[in-house]
Amino acid sequence: MTQAAKPAARPLSPHLQVYRLPLAALTSIFHRITGIGLTIGMLLLVGWVGAAAFGSEPYATFMGFMTSPIGYLLLAGFSFALFFHLCNGIRHLFWDVGLNFEIYQTKRSNVIVIVATLVLTAVSWFLALA
Repeated sequence: MTQAAKPAARPLSPHLQVYRLPLAALTSIFHRITGIGLTIGMLLLVGWVGAAAFGSEPYATFMGFMTSPIGYLLLAGFSFALFFHLCNGIRHLFWDVGLNFEIYQTKRSNVIVIVATLVLTAVSWFLALA
């Protein structure tokens, strides 16, 4: 009997545990995640409109949930996702016309997107709660 040939030792591809993704890749992935989150978050809007359509009791119940800590957390996540998706979408519009492809411009726009998202979220919540 012949012995089976031993497989050659080949280098392994880098795994996500080894490879550090650049911030542009992480913002791109997060852009897709926030798009899904916005789609799911639209259920809040549909629930709000549906509760208002069914009368004062369902509306009061819905608003009671939305003004609870869990409701505020959902709304904060939704507003953060909305502003991140908006800011990153504007950046993608610049990329679509061929602007800001240099490494330093991409790094700068990464920071601008994140800072603008945080500022817009904080300002909107400050104005909403004031």
